[in-house]
Amino acid sequence: MKDSTIQHLTNVATRQGRVIRRRDFLRNITAASLAASSWSWTDAIAASADQMRSQGMACILLWMQGGPSQFETFSPKPNHPNGGETKAIGTSVSGIQIAENLPFCAEVMDELAIIRSMSSKEGNHQRATYLLHHGYLPMGGVNFPSLGSNVSHQIGNAANQLPNFVRIGGRLANSGGGGFLGVDYDPFVLRSANRPPDNTVPLTDTGRYHRRLRLLGSMDNSFAQSGGADIVSDHRKLVESASDMIMSPRMDAFDLEKEPTSLREHYGKSEFAAGCMMARRLVEQGVTFVEVVSNGWDTHLDGFNRTRELTGQIDQPMSALISDLKQRGMLDKTLVVWLGEFGRTPKVNPRAGRDHFPRAFNAVLAGGGVRGGQVIGATNDAGTEVTDRPVAITDFFRSIYHSLGIDADEENISRIGRPIKLVDGGEVVTELFS
Repeated sequence: MKDSTIQHLTNVATRQGRVIRRRDFLRNITAASLAASSWSWTDAIAASADQMRSQGMACILLWMQGGPSQFETFSPKPNHPNGGETKAIGTSVSGIQIAENLPFCAEVMDELAIIRSMSSKEGNHQRATYLLHHGYLPMGGVNFPSLGSNVSHQIGNAANQLPNFVRIGGRLANSGGGGFLGVDYDPFVLRSANRPPDNTVPLTDTGRYHRRLRLLGSMDNSFAQSGGADIVSDHRKLVESASDMIMSPRMDAFDLEKEPTSLREHYGKSEFAAGCMMARRLVEQGVTFVEVVSNGWDTHLDGFNRTRELTGQIDQPMSALISDLKQRGMLDKTLVVWLGEFGRTPKVNPRAGRDHFPRAFNAVLAGGGVRGGQVIGATNDAGTEVTDRPVAITDFFRSIYHSLGIDADEENISRIGRPIKLVDGGEVVTELFS
């Protein structure tokens, strides 16, 4: 028997390059149902893959660039000197308090799961941002895909005319992209949700636009024949996906003016508010992963006032996003993650700010099967050490993939032929889903 035949009998590749093994497929479809139909194994597995994509799971990452203070957000310490001037307030869940800076989030606490025991060793912005976007630290010779790229690769709909991965808030250093998965899984980057994406309206009529595309294709062919085939291949992918997008009626998802004034007021008026509303609109149109970036959280100086201002920009929009998703019946299939690259030091520095502190910080999740109204993990009274249920970065990534129905042990092959798991090590934080 030929090797290719053996391979076909063992695995069948989906159109996105992933492989479904027969034993996994049998968990979802019985032999009797196959026998009752005229489908081949290939047809049946392709249909199963389409069904998985049609389930519509999505993730919205609310990224706080710079490292938000846990003491001024979701883990206040009002009864200890390290807590500073920040007071705690009650929430919609009896017994759970968060910082007074987040009154809107307090109202939706029944949908939130707070992890107060996140722990890492990376206190450098660049390395920590990379780690919290990839699940890996930078490694020479391996260009790891980011979380958003992996999610798009695993469950994104290749037929969607919009990008499966959108980042709102401009380019973010060390946040990564498609890596060795290729340009197909790079994020589509928006500087602002308050204006349409740049260069997305054809400057000519449709006929002339397509003639220009054919001319570009002819020029690409000439360059490919001169030794630039790999470059041309990537370029064509970008041109084709961009062309499909700008000609699609789904581009309306980028137009916030189509939202009623009352709902826009519900989200608030900040740039971050616009990003959250657009994230919901994009997920409605089949986008798999949206990252909304809030900058300025590196509060070494005047931390209490600056954090109060920053939380004022994100509190109402985050709460509105969660309640809006729930009202539309989308929250169960949309995982919302609030996160930064690390926390801030328990001790306030002489400039009334807090410095980098990866040893103990917090993260928040909602939707996507996560049980809200709970706090996982704890630190000591001073906030200096995790004392209960430490959560490593690998644990956190495994939990995200678990929520989205993705096998974190899935292996992709890097361009140097090395198998790379989505997550190397770690365990799912089962309390999130119990």
